[in-house]
Amino acid sequence: MNNIDTNEWIELKSIEVSQPIGTFYIATIGAADLVNISYSDIRRLEAREVETYLGIERPLNKDRVKELMQYVATVDATFPSSIILAIESENTKYDKESCTLTIKNNQNVAKILDGQHRIAGLQNFSNGKFELIVSIFIDMDIADQAMVFATINLEQTKVNKSLAYDLYEYTHHRSPQKTAHEIVKLLDKKEGSPFAGKIKILGTAGNPNEIISQASFVDSLLPMISNNPIDDRDQLKRGKTPIRATVTEERSLIFRNLFIDKKDADIAKILWNYFGAVEDKWQEYWRDVKPGYVLNRTTGFRALMRFLPFAYLSIAKPGDVPERARFNEIFNRIQLKGDAITPENFPPGASGQSQLRKMLCSQAGLE
Repeated sequence: MNNIDTNEWIELKSIEVSQPIGTFYIATIGAADLVNISYSDIRRLEAREVETYLGIERPLNKDRVKELMQYVATVDATFPSSIILAIESENTKYDKESCTLTIKNNQNVAKILDGQHRIAGLQNFSNGKFELIVSIFIDMDIADQAMVFATINLEQTKVNKSLAYDLYEYTHHRSPQKTAHEIVKLLDKKEGSPFAGKIKILGTAGNPNEIISQASFVDSLLPMISNNPIDDRDQLKRGKTPIRATVTEERSLIFRNLFIDKKDADIAKILWNYFGAVEDKWQEYWRDVKPGYVLNRTTGFRALMRFLPFAYLSIAKPGDVPERARFNEIFNRIQLKGDAITPENFPPGASGQSQLRKMLCSQAGLE
């Protein structure tokens, strides 16, 4: 095809693919062009036509879009899997001889069957070249669109979050995620640790004594290291040093400057000493796995992690490594008995965790 007006048409080199469902085309397209031809569909947060046909709702997740907008600006951003589009034949032409697919350069041309969050995440991308792989179906009827959509979005298996954290072990560059993972793994494996054998590293069913998932531990630890782990990882991979926490920020980011100074072992030691004091205080209510004990489950663990900055800063300056005995002094002031830390008194979820943290602060005199 010759003399294509690039303002009116987007010209793509493509591969024609034949499968039982029919023929479709695989090509690469620039992010700006892809956003433009599918932008109107991205903005529609209500159910799309294919979702209405299936009788489901799958609107854009605004938080996920925000995460992807940040991710695409990182130094090693990639979307290696194909985005799937449906386009009407009136908006596209294909030249078999040159293997060229041309698409009308207008909004609302491409219907997104898979990839709406990735495309939305690229709306404001301006960091150079970013090409996407697309699979394009021409004149695909709504029943086939629904079948493809359902196969991809309703039957796929999500990656376990603990497994995702576990994969950071294999990265070469430092990051808050990698540090948190390595600390959690050390606390689980090291003999004498208050967490020895208690952590489900891959978040799967196994030893009944494994009662805290790696993901839960990492999610509680990361906010003490970084308020933007994605950006910190990107800065470190670019060979830069993340910004240190100010005195005010250290009230919550108690481990940030230790992380920046590569003192990960000190972070692990603080956690060891702190939870060692928890074990000294409540003994079997921390050690044993029994019905009705929630101190060593998600409710108790998350409450204790939220209590940690109060306890730590009451006996140390950020960067110090208090001995276990110093944490014992704090827990010795707390009158709460282990047999009172039950689901009835501290119900599962954020409210129970908050209640327990507030009680610990109150009885320790750290309000």
